[in-house]
Amino acid sequence: MTNETPVLQDANELEVPGGEFNRALVRSRRGARLRFSAGNRLRLFQSGTDYFATLIERIRTARKTVVLEVYMFCADAAGAQVSAALVEAARRGLSVRVITDGVGTAQNLPYYDDWRAHGVRFRIFNPHLFGRFGFSRTHRKIASIDGEIAFVGGINIVDDLENEGVKLDQPRWDFALEIAGPVAAEVHAAFEQQWQRLDSNPVRATLRRTLTFVRDGGPARVEAPPSPPQLAFVARDNLNRRRTIERAYLHAIGHAREEIVLANPYFMPGHKLRGALVSAAKRGLRVKLLIGRKEFRLLDYAVPLLYGMLLRAGAQIAEYDKTMLHGKVAVIDGSWATVGSSNLDALSLLLNHEANVIIANAPEVGELRDAILAAFEESPKIDPRLYAARPLPERLLNWFTYNAYRVAMKMLTVGEYD
Repeated sequence: MTNETPVLQDANELEVPGGEFNRALVRSRRGARLRFSAGNRLRLFQSGTDYFATLIERIRTARKTVVLEVYMFCADAAGAQVSAALVEAARRGLSVRVITDGVGTAQNLPYYDDWRAHGVRFRIFNPHLFGRFGFSRTHRKIASIDGEIAFVGGINIVDDLENEGVKLDQPRWDFALEIAGPVAAEVHAAFEQQWQRLDSNPVRATLRRTLTFVRDGGPARVEAPPSPPQLAFVARDNLNRRRTIERAYLHAIGHAREEIVLANPYFMPGHKLRGALVSAAKRGLRVKLLIGRKEFRLLDYAVPLLYGMLLRAGAQIAEYDKTMLHGKVAVIDGSWATVGSSNLDALSLLLNHEANVIIANAPEVGELRDAILAAFEESPKIDPRLYAARPLPERLLNWFTYNAYRVAMKMLTVGEYD
């Protein structure tokens, strides 16, 4: 990995592709949990090579605090380098804290002993499959340096060319953002709230959650962006932000005028989100969906059942097969985008703790759109005629696995998944 770290671009100084952001997207009541802010500088990363180099460099130049919350922290080349940077920061006297997930990260992660020895404090979210927080996981991939620079996206601390011990032919397809500005403080606050939730004293943790909720004053008011570019940090938990990310998608899709391009590895949205995409395609919008495959076998069989209604409405669907698709991204009308950790399935939308960023009128929106469309064009397309003519055994398998998934998710979400 290179040690060169490009300076963040100030998007206020750059020409914005895609035209002015549709202000209706922030004025509607359905966007009532979004708060946009100006004055943020950002950089978009595709895949982990440059991302890890930049993250490590920011840790090395931190002055006060480093915090990291991640679903997967792996004992591989990437994990070793990030861990070494965290330890070095702690040895310099900085406050260094890490949250890992009890399922996504190995319980016996070899770095834990080193962290204890050198003052890197860490907590594990839900160490067991069913634990203090039920079935939910922390699926977030966020970091904050001094509360001034933040990282948000879908990239775990894992080697880009490896997946569960299997070598990949090419780096996994994923995205993350580096942000400097007001949103960085929001990311730090989200980590702080999660850290308090994981307090070993349940009574104290509950009290802190209550006080935090009162201090936050509930949902943030909508602030229409006065000028581009604008960012909004969108976190999901099971307390006071239960459907924030889903609402953001529904809101943007519902107000789309020309185009929706979306990529997601686990595409099993509920009926509202499915209906919004179908409605957009029927309105004549260009709807292009890039779906991941070959990571979770059940979904490979279940997801195609949803293709029929989307294809009939006029949507275009492609299945990415070049490498592992792990990005959870979307661009709408060339001026609105989201990058983050949230899949479009029941676990991410209703159970797991997730974190996304909404971007409006920034050059990175066009950069992301180009990347999604390029991947879409090089991926096999779903032909409506071939789909309609697929053999009966395949149709029955799609139906059975889809409904098995729905039953399981309805049970895990206590009936919330629709």
